[in-house]
Amino acid sequence: MQYTQSNLEINLALQYPIFGPEIQCPHCHQVIPALTLTDTYLCPRHGAFEADPKTKELVHLQSGRHWKRWQEEWYRQHTHPDGIRFEIHEALDRLYTQGYRATKVIIASRYQQLVSTYLERNTSWRGNSESSPRLYGLPVMFSQEIPDDPRWEVINFDLAKEPGVPKRYPYFRLFE
Repeated sequence: MQYTQSNLEINLALQYPIFGPEIQCPHCHQVIPALTLTDTYLCPRHGAFEADPKTKELVHLQSGRHWKRWQEEWYRQHTHPDGIRFEIHEALDRLYTQGYRATKVIIASRYQQLVSTYLERNTSWRGNSESSPRLYGLPVMFSQEIPDDPRWEVINFDLAKEPGVPKRYPYFRLFE
């Protein structure tokens, strides 16, 4: 049997997990290699990650955390409300240090039930509730309110922002 260049490329591709010969570690962002003939990537700092070809998820074997990739970036798939809340809090801090203020938080619909008990409801002195729930003082919207957008199957949230610092910095109330 004679091998052509395309046959060799196909055979080499079959030796690596679904994300190729190397990826960025979802934790430390350092480039980590795939172990050939396995579905595993190995980070010297964080250990083994297994790629699931069916779900297209990366699973950290020590912690059981799941990650999905969107546009070459890894997004952790949360199973506990504190994980997503902490991630949003970190993003708000980053915006603040970059000279922006968030005006709204848009959360993937798959987390609506998970975070709903942590959302603030504004109540006026008359006892009327505002229709928009809030998180860290910001209005919250869920992705089902946005027309078909495949990124919401992977990403966790997005922040609407504008230049400037918050009028009052409400994000310090992390776990009230």
